[in-house]
Amino acid sequence: MPSDVISPPARAADAPRDASPPFDALRVMGLRLLDIPRDALADTVAQAARRGGRMLVVNANAHCVVLSQRERWLRDLFDRADIAFCDGAGVQLAAAFLIGRRPHRTTPPEWIGPVLQQLGRDASLFWLGGTQDTAEHAARTYEQRYGVRTAGVRNGFFDARPGSADSEDIVRQINATRPTLLLVNMGMPRQERWLYDHWDRLPPTIAITAGALVDHAAGRVRRPPRWVANMGLEWLVRLVREPRRLWRRYLLGLPVFGLHVLRWKIRPERPQA
Repeated sequence: MPSDVISPPARAADAPRDASPPFDALRVMGLRLLDIPRDALADTVAQAARRGGRMLVVNANAHCVVLSQRERWLRDLFDRADIAFCDGAGVQLAAAFLIGRRPHRTTPPEWIGPVLQQLGRDASLFWLGGTQDTAEHAARTYEQRYGVRTAGVRNGFFDARPGSADSEDIVRQINATRPTLLLVNMGMPRQERWLYDHWDRLPPTIAITAGALVDHAAGRVRRPPRWVANMGLEWLVRLVREPRRLWRRYLLGLPVFGLHVLRWKIRPERPQA
């Protein structure tokens, strides 16, 4: 087996994987990613939801990869995840350049809808993140569109540190409502860090780092046409729409990402930070 195609990591006996999809796991710049098509991802999550399963789903774009070069906990989270998928043309191109594999790419707004179409009233959602108004609007929209139930809504403006009163209250709410899906929309890397710190204390649920899904669901942000994403230009559309918030990530972050890709090409080793 090529060194860049890896077996799923061993997990503690008390925390088994809910599912082991038959797709290659790739190591891209230190991150473990599953090469899984969009439809298969949706089907795998829907099947786990019907079983009342426990599943952690995360995604990687260029910004995430750059952060992972210095944050060991982020790499550990990807190793623990049941599904870690490619969510960015930059990561896709870097994988092709570094390991000769071009993993499938998708985003949460593209596949979560098909999951909910399969589940309907059998699914309950807990929305964590965004403003309170936006999250409530997103919850109502999904109730009407897919027939799902809302287990809870909590805005993302809270003390996310482990042990804080806010985080403890949210953990209690999630354990009390036991949602089918936990949609964490707090932005990267805040949403990943909160799950890293609290995942082991949550009930059986499917936790998804959903990023801006709450804004898409509430109609605050419109996705560009699919052909724009297929050309790898979705970042440019987002930058034009939200320059004040995203200029640093894209205008500074993408060149830094390119430098990290070149470093991995010259010295393909796992970062030690």
